[in-house]
Amino acid sequence: MSKEMWDQRYAESEYVYGTKPNEFFKQELDKLVPGKILLPAEGEGRNAVYAGEKGWVVSAFDQSEEGRKKALRLAAERGVAIEYQIRNLETVGYPENHFDAIALVFVHTPAIKRQQIHRNLIRFLKPGGTVILIGFSKEQLQFTSGGPKVESMLFSQEELKEDFSDLHFLSLERLEKEVEEGDFHQGKASVIQMVAIK
Repeated sequence: MSKEMWDQRYAESEYVYGTKPNEFFKQELDKLVPGKILLPAEGEGRNAVYAGEKGWVVSAFDQSEEGRKKALRLAAERGVAIEYQIRNLETVGYPENHFDAIALVFVHTPAIKRQQIHRNLIRFLKPGGTVILIGFSKEQLQFTSGGPKVESMLFSQEELKEDFSDLHFLSLERLEKEVEEGDFHQGKASVIQMVAIK
């Protein structure tokens, strides 16, 4: 989706994916000692704000100005500080070996750019740092609970193994589960969940 389409979606007064963190992200983040975390394509900020509440130093970015406004509003309501920039996934830059964790929560990109984006983001992760990823699998096309309608933008375990081949996988599984995240993620879904260490 284009910047304009995301701005249009996020311009609604309601939080279109809700204000609670993604359950898998929350579960895995709660296992880690707080440090510096990066949340790419963070939208309306629900996961960034949760990380801030748990004591993490949060850096987030998205291409949507409207998403950023709502994320900062949610952070202010919850009394946490987050750094949130307008950046593009393809060209974003941060210091190498800087973050203790990177969380990719439903960050779907065109297939031609996916591996480059993933490998670029890993450069910003410290050795020993953790990647938490959840996204829709290619089997999601049979469900109506959200996600891209283009198979090449959905994940397979094989593709993720290749993208993150330099990491040590703690878990990488595909499963069907109920999602309940605002208006756009509702119902039975096929997702891939991954945790890996640099």
